Amino acid sequence: MGFARVITDYATTYYLCGVAVDPACRGMGVGSVLLTAVTAHPARPAGNLRGPCIRIVFCQTDDTAGKCSRPLKKRKLRIKSMPIAKTAMITIAGRPNVGKSTLTNALVGEKIAIVSSKPQTTRSRIYGVVNREDTQLVLLDTPGLHKARTRLGDYMVKVVRQSVADVDAVCLMVEPIAHIGPPEQALIERIRAEKLPAVLVINKIDTVEKDTLLAVIAAYAEAHSFDAIIPLSARQGDGMDILMNQLMTYAQEGPQLFPDGMTTDQPERQIISEIVREKLLWCLDKEIPHGTAVEVTKFSERENLVIDVDVTIYCEKASHKGIIIGRQGAMLKKISTAARQDMERFMGAKVYLETWVKVKENWRDNVSYIRSLGYEDA
Repeated sequence: MGFARVITDYATTYYLCGVAVDPACRGMGVGSVLLTAVTAHPARPAGNLRGPCIRIVFCQTDDTAGKCSRPLKKRKLRIKSMPIAKTAMITIAGRPNVGKSTLTNALVGEKIAIVSSKPQTTRSRIYGVVNREDTQLVLLDTPGLHKARTRLGDYMVKVVRQSVADVDAVCLMVEPIAHIGPPEQALIERIRAEKLPAVLVINKIDTVEKDTLLAVIAAYAEAHSFDAIIPLSARQGDGMDILMNQLMTYAQEGPQLFPDGMTTDQPERQIISEIVREKLLWCLDKEIPHGTAVEVTKFSERENLVIDVDVTIYCEKASHKGIIIGRQGAMLKKISTAARQDMERFMGAKVYLETWVKVKENWRDNVSYIRSLGYEDA
């Protein structure tokens, strides 16, 4: 991280994890702020903090003695991250709707992949970047492995199979069910064929009893020799530190792959189109959202920092177009408003969004059109 924004109240102790303080800051004032102590702090404070911790104590001062007096306003301290010395590329794989994108977002610490309760939400491989201590983890969030029924489905399955190769490890994510289904068996066979280290993640443990969980662990332990079997809840955050520590063991000495501050490889246009598609998944039922595609046709910034975005939503049937638009445009307005709000949070600026809906019959079986949407290997 570059600068840390800190708000203190008189003399206050703060804990920062995964960062190192520049020694030049020690004992020096920052404005009228005196950094009075910088000490290693082995005990982890309360809260979901990761990485080695340091304790920083500083206060508002009126004299050179450093006596604490009044509350502080926002200040910037010079804090630098540890240099990256080790890296690991780890694929997160599993069947549709098992929680892979939720897990990726939780590990990265921010939302880089859209999520919904519907299967096959993720259509392409998404890279998530995590810097912790001197290690950079690159997480490959993949589509769910399923039986393809369209050319788009073929592409998604191809992405999964390619992602379970040429990586440092695989994180196989499953639901707490003691039956190993065809998708899980296929992925285990792929892991075994590629001779890759693998960790089994049993997600959604908050939905089952412990006895059921033990049966799941036993079934998968018999199917493959995993380096670790980690039950967790990606949504609630339970077990995330244990998984992170395990993933760190796969890192090897190597150069930094992504620059500091970069959490995903997705360009802004792709993120914006995915935001709109997420709202389609949340607002529409049955097969309609799976038959939609989103294209950003305009992305420009005005001098007053307002961002103009034009988006076209494609669907496969005229009847679907009517449902997406809704009565007097109510559904399209609902989708667009929710998407715009997320865009503004992501961009940190005002967004002016215009949305159109067009019919493109059977586009999911049109290879050239699938490629034009960015699915290049289709």
